[in-house]
Amino acid sequence: MLEKNPETVKLVLKNMPLKFHKSATPAARAALAAGNQGKFWEFHDKLFAAKKLNKQVIKQIATDLGLDMARFENDVKSAEISSKLKKDMIDARKAGVTGTPTVFINGRIPKQRNLQGFQAIIDDELKKAGDSS
Repeated sequence: MLEKNPETVKLVLKNMPLKFHKSATPAARAALAAGNQGKFWEFHDKLFAAKKLNKQVIKQIATDLGLDMARFENDVKSAEISSKLKKDMIDARKAGVTGTPTVFINGRIPKQRNLQGFQAIIDDELKKAGDSS
């Protein structure tokens, strides 16, 4: 969607680690910490590609990405990361999100969860924006 709509679409990811998944919160904290070193998306992609997720896998991903490990480990435990994660969780609750992944396009949840369904909503929203000018 970003490639097809580079001037009109912005991707925003909010973390919502599910309580029943014991590695979800550590993984979210780690991805945010990696983001402090400009590696959020690379970290994110490796987390989702991992066959299993635990503290060792999370640490190995950070090492493989060449992160400053002392900074990474401090950031993972920091109040800044706790605050970002808490805000994401509050935003998710306010939006009525009950599971992951949930996709919104200008506040709309697509019924058709594929590229064509997403593009249809994007086109509709762009048309509305053009009509209101």
